[in-house]
Amino acid sequence: MYVLLLIGLLSLSSCLLFQPSANKLTRRALAKHPVYDAAIVPGVPFVAPSWDMTMQMRVIWGVHLYKRGLVKKLIMSGSSVYSPYVEANIMKLYAISLGVPAEDVLLETRAEHSTENLWYGYKLARARGYQSIALATDPFQTRMVYRFGRRRLKDLQYLPVIFDTLRTIDRVDPVIGYEAFRIDSFRPITETQSFWYRFRGTMGKHIDFKAH
Repeated sequence: MYVLLLIGLLSLSSCLLFQPSANKLTRRALAKHPVYDAAIVPGVPFVAPSWDMTMQMRVIWGVHLYKRGLVKKLIMSGSSVYSPYVEANIMKLYAISLGVPAEDVLLETRAEHSTENLWYGYKLARARGYQSIALATDPFQTRMVYRFGRRRLKDLQYLPVIFDTLRTIDRVDPVIGYEAFRIDSFRPITETQSFWYRFRGTMGKHIDFKAH
């Protein structure tokens, strides 16, 4: 088992070290399509009463792309994985509070891992008839899923966070009505799945490829 884990970690390390930069991916994406029908924004566990820095970064970046007219719809992707809140629902509340119309924020609430954010978000977009689809997340997560995306979703493009640009965006911490979205009977994934089962999920081994 330890050998398999080592192989997996080495594979992940290679994905992180040898992928295009955020700026290069963005230039490539915008050369392909100046405006995207939809951008997938992967979820982060929400721990009340406020979002953490990672969720803030991803949501603000998605909203930035929307307000710049680079994407028409945002697909918030994420289930209730480590906390009793469906990540996509919470992220939608934040996006709306930052000025995105509710009808332009779609929900994908099945994904438990980054590869699933990609797959289920992409398939939801396709089911809605969207043709140009991008992933909008931080550079680290982009590099984690890049190889999977290039192999499985060849026309998916990438609009990762560019930190120089992010630093120019005013930060706000909106108050949202998260209480209504709490799942009372929630059990975290660490209680319902073994470590190895979760590890395989991280590698995309539990995806329902017929979904949507």
